[in-house]
Amino acid sequence: MIVVTGATGLVGNVLLRNLNAAGVPGLRAVVRRGSSTNAIAGLDVEIVEGDILDRESLVRAFRGAEVVYHVGGMVSMSARKCDEMRRTNVEGTRTVLAACREAGVGRLVYTSSVHAFVKPPQGTCLSETAAIDPGRTCAAYDHSKAEATLLVLEAAREGLDAVVVHPSGIIGPYDYRPSLTGATILACARGRLRASVRGAYDFVDVRDVAQGLMAAAERGRSGEGYLLTGHTITVADLLGAIARASGTPAPRLCLPLGFTKRVSFLIPVYYKLMREQPLFTRYSLDVISSNCSMTSQKAGRELGFRARPFQETIEDTVNWFREQGML
Repeated sequence: MIVVTGATGLVGNVLLRNLNAAGVPGLRAVVRRGSSTNAIAGLDVEIVEGDILDRESLVRAFRGAEVVYHVGGMVSMSARKCDEMRRTNVEGTRTVLAACREAGVGRLVYTSSVHAFVKPPQGTCLSETAAIDPGRTCAAYDHSKAEATLLVLEAAREGLDAVVVHPSGIIGPYDYRPSLTGATILACARGRLRASVRGAYDFVDVRDVAQGLMAAAERGRSGEGYLLTGHTITVADLLGAIARASGTPAPRLCLPLGFTKRVSFLIPVYYKLMREQPLFTRYSLDVISSNCSMTSQKAGRELGFRARPFQETIEDTVNWFREQGML
């Protein structure tokens, strides 16, 4: 039996789709009470109620599992949600580890993030040899993923068969909620993005991340971490790719990054007045202006990981949003 936490999120539902397509039997999705299951509707998956903060519910869900994919977590750019994010990402992972031990799980595959690592200085490339130190992270999300990752690595040293994967910026179809990157694609494709900023980041297709997770479960070494990265894309190239796929012109106005950071305290007010999901925050501006050079060579060697062309990802994502009636 294979169990997936966070099953209705972007990575979780795509992972289940890939496992389903591969003919893997005995799939179980852990879903919180009251959560929508639209993202996994029609899949050959057993849905069980559980919460990553409720150990007893997880023990019941994990009992007899050969592999548990712990994908459940929280991503937030809001400083007001720091406590909730730490509780979900850190205490939730601690609870998952305890349930894995009690239920006798064969292997745990934990979805961390490249943000768990201490950011490398400009001119260097991030790899798995970088330090993981919550005290040297720059934001609440980074801190929570670093802390949770250390918990998993410590559990592996103590005997739990556990592997960690570190995706970069995840993007792709089946983005039901949608994510921050999905919301950016929608805003641009709808012609509602009024301006852009300079910067760049590494983006990886969610379907490739799902394949990387499956490969980590099969071939990953216990106690090891694997970066799953894609392509370094500038904001201008991202918006250009969306424009080509959607037929909607990209915004012409490009704001200087320094100026945007200086007035970033006004950004939440703007989005609140416009009643829109924040696309640019102080945190996201820091991310796209930082060193985004990173490598997935280790995952390529040991897991056979490969990233598909970025334009293919954008075209498939825009087409999926269109098919869902979201464009």
